[in-house]
Amino acid sequence: MDCMEKLSNIWKKNDSMVCVGLDPDLGKLPECVKNAEYPIFEFNKAIVDATAPYVCAYKPQAAYYAGQDCDDELAMTIDYIQENYPEIPVILDVKRGDIGSTAEQYAKEAFERYHADAVTVNPYMGSDAVNPFLKYSDRGVVVLCRTSNPGSKELQELVTTEGKKLYEHVALLARDKWNSAGNIMMVLGATFPEELKAVRELCPEIPFLVPGVGAQGGDVEKVVSYGRRADGYGLIVNSSRGIIYAGKGDDFAQAAGKAAELLRDQMRAVK
Repeated sequence: MDCMEKLSNIWKKNDSMVCVGLDPDLGKLPECVKNAEYPIFEFNKAIVDATAPYVCAYKPQAAYYAGQDCDDELAMTIDYIQENYPEIPVILDVKRGDIGSTAEQYAKEAFERYHADAVTVNPYMGSDAVNPFLKYSDRGVVVLCRTSNPGSKELQELVTTEGKKLYEHVALLARDKWNSAGNIMMVLGATFPEELKAVRELCPEIPFLVPGVGAQGGDVEKVVSYGRRADGYGLIVNSSRGIIYAGKGDDFAQAAGKAAELLRDQMRAVK
């Protein structure tokens, strides 16, 4: 089953558009896992087990593993999810973007080394940076479009010679040029709901990965009402810190499960 089929199925099975960002910081882990042989993996495993009924995806951010010399625990985490919850897609958040030959190696890293279902890609270098990932037609390619960070305005709101803002131009490329296999998704930040709405109008079917709720302050109601598709789905709304650090004691996993359930229920309640 390819990534887009898995995503479509899990949206309906769990009736959820919640994504848990697995961004563990060794300095913030609860004491009960810090002395484990693989503390990040033990933390992630507990979070995954507690949140699996309430999510549509998991999104590990690769920098939290590479920066802490824990690449092996990233691989262990992805393997654990795919062995125990194979119906839930894993989006590897790496935001790669480079010339074709280098992008080919990054695509191999994401899809052959880590076996991710999808990967985030920076399209700033154009089709050369995106095409090597698209060759894996059974995997999802999540293109940065309008990101949630404040500094994104410095580039993403620039106006092209055609009168489109740069993020709108990226959305049109994703829709019209890069999506021939139907495996494109886009990143639209929750902190810019009006832009999210505008891109949904341009791209009524493409799934959106939406960071920025929870700790970054994105409005859940606006995200859902502006971003969901006509079928009521189409969103992968990511929360990292707001879920994985919901509790600090021995019950950290249970607290994460409750936080994921609450976010799912908040999204369900949007009319």
